[in-house]
Amino acid sequence: MSGKTARSPLLLCGSRNNPQRIESAGRRTRFSSAEYWRSPVERIRTMHDFSRRGLLRATAAAGAGAVVLPGITAAEAPGASAATGAAESVKCKPAKLTGRIVRPDDPGYADASLGWDELFVHYPLVIVYAQETQDVVNALTWARQHDVALRVRSGGHSLEGWSNVDNGIVIDVSELKWAHIDTASRIATVGAGLSQLEAVTALAEKDLAVTTGTEGTVGLSGATLGGGFGFLTRYLGMACDSLIGAEVVVAAGAECAKVIKADGKNNSDLLWALRGAGNGNFGIVTSLTYKVAPLKSVAYLQATWDGLGDLQGVFDTWQRTAPVADNRLGTQLEIHRGEILLFGVLAEGSEAEAEELLAPILSVGNPQVSVQVGNWGDVYAGFQIPTADEPANWKFFSQFTTEPFPEKAISLIASFMQDAPSDDSNFFTQAFGGAVRRSPRGGTAFPHRDALFYSEPGAGWGTRGQAGSGDEITPQAQAWIAEFSQALRPYVNGAYVNVPNIGMQDWETAYWGSNFDRLRKIKAKYDPRNVFQYEQSIPPASC
Repeated sequence: MSGKTARSPLLLCGSRNNPQRIESAGRRTRFSSAEYWRSPVERIRTMHDFSRRGLLRATAAAGAGAVVLPGITAAEAPGASAATGAAESVKCKPAKLTGRIVRPDDPGYADASLGWDELFVHYPLVIVYAQETQDVVNALTWARQHDVALRVRSGGHSLEGWSNVDNGIVIDVSELKWAHIDTASRIATVGAGLSQLEAVTALAEKDLAVTTGTEGTVGLSGATLGGGFGFLTRYLGMACDSLIGAEVVVAAGAECAKVIKADGKNNSDLLWALRGAGNGNFGIVTSLTYKVAPLKSVAYLQATWDGLGDLQGVFDTWQRTAPVADNRLGTQLEIHRGEILLFGVLAEGSEAEAEELLAPILSVGNPQVSVQVGNWGDVYAGFQIPTADEPANWKFFSQFTTEPFPEKAISLIASFMQDAPSDDSNFFTQAFGGAVRRSPRGGTAFPHRDALFYSEPGAGWGTRGQAGSGDEITPQAQAWIAEFSQALRPYVNGAYVNVPNIGMQDWETAYWGSNFDRLRKIKAKYDPRNVFQYEQSIPPASC
């Protein structure tokens, strides 16, 4: 959901320290340069001794066997309800880690411990890549039995590095890749490991779609659980609006874990929370069920204005027309220091229709315009940028707008973009309105439905895979984001949990508005011990 490249619109208390199978039917914590930019082996050797010794002790203590749900069979577990008083006294047998395990001494550890945003790095004790739901149950039980901090990871795109942790366990669901698509009922159930590109592709082969963000490598589950928006938002609503069910591994009792369902009939309050509260707050989602929509083709338009001379006219026309246009039309505007980019997707539309609907904006200046019509999966894949070609380091600040920006605000954008720290830095926007204003049956925790548009300044710098690349730009980029976001404060409100604003006061209400108190009560019901916590996680109501 973040604007990251010029050519691709982009698409998130307690005592512990936890802060391709496709089926179809019918900044890291910053270390000194000298410390971080060692070889992977040297970096591993500098880890706290506790990490390695503790892991060995914990693994030995776990022993053989992975029975973690005494009295509950695998068939019964998915239908289990939230923790009961009786479950509180149940003692689990020692859990054993299962799945694909990556430890500090393994050759793939350096890559496995690094997320998409290379500004952040952590040194987890162990990374568990779940191959099935039981692996998640085992990992969560193991973490609780050994009092080890844990984090949940799906696509690795946590923009503040919060899906990773030092000296703890990362439970990664990115290899839970499968999809069951019922074309008759238009119900799709998918593994939590699918990326947005994989989900779009699988559905598009059946002429179906659900809202996703625009960056294909982002995890579908993480994007959805924070709300999720992109080109189809005004047509189909938020991604979370189509979420009708989920399988979730939750903490149970003092040291156990179990699998529950969240849907309209089972744990419906949890389903409400999963629709917008953000990933990793209540448990670990292992599968998601969506109500999908028919979509045979789209018209995809891109317009480019050289320089920023037309910014006032382009931006003002866009903000006054895009949020109230035909609901089939989704648009994003990206402003770089050398050009302005407009991207539009018209669902079930033609080239002529797209140009007609965007004519007021395209009449400003003399933009270069291109349009293609085709299957949504093909179009979506076509504007992806390989991760290897993206900058290594990123910083963002999220915000929503309910009133059009005045001329002064647009001038501020132009001024900051002219002084951007890199060519990859940009100011990104996404038009709201349309179907966003309609909540699905049962409601959602996502509160920003009255916004005209979402926006964020974003800075990207450094080269992937090059030690120390961009370190000299980091202070400038971080200061630029802070100053830019502060200058826009009079014209914006709220924030997006998938693009967290580090250090923001009142982040709780900025992300969730008046829904925060209800989220805390749901947290107290499903995670009273606050097992799932990170820097800006939801605390239980009792804390």
